[in-house]
Amino acid sequence: TATEHNTDKMAVEQEATFLTGSSYKGEFTNDRMEGHGEYTFPSGTKYIGDMKDGMFHGQGTLYFANGGRFEAEWQNGKAIGSGVGGTYIFKEGLEYAVDNWNYCNGVDRRFYSEVCNGLQPAGKSQLVDKEPAKSIPLGCYDCGDGFYNPDNRIVYTYDIKFLRNADIDEHEWIVSTCRKGVEDGEPLPYAMETSKSRT
Repeated sequence: TATEHNTDKMAVEQEATFLTGSSYKGEFTNDRMEGHGEYTFPSGTKYIGDMKDGMFHGQGTLYFANGGRFEAEWQNGKAIGSGVGGTYIFKEGLEYAVDNWNYCNGVDRRFYSEVCNGLQPAGKSQLVDKEPAKSIPLGCYDCGDGFYNPDNRIVYTYDIKFLRNADIDEHEWIVSTCRKGVEDGEPLPYAMETSKSRT
């Protein structure tokens, strides 16, 4: 429900909460989100920028809960431009590039922190971008925002809360790319065990 009612054609600052769980704080014109505003999704992802006729339109940035952001020029709700339509910037400041992507590719497997700060001395391996490495349960994989249990195809936060179900593509990427919890890893918490692992 809107906190103000707009009856004229002038832009008015308002706040609104929607049945979807999303909210908007910003300019309305003719009872529509239009002008500059802040639209927040139930996931915590937030868009700050220009709106037109209830859609992202003009300059705007999506801010993700993981600290990354996507900056773009928007037209009728879609990012426009070459490549992915905008620029994705990771929370560490690394900017994704469709062409000339030089981070963690087949030739150069360094972490971004190693690119910025140099490699560790001989004999000391860096397992993750941000040290110290999180403890990963035995048989699970560290996928950056939590750990993945391949038996039930669920990604959990590091403090063992459900994060998401992995689809086939994410499953294949994680098991072929990510660090796996091995011998000295912790056993799976009982709540995460699958019927297969209980027998």
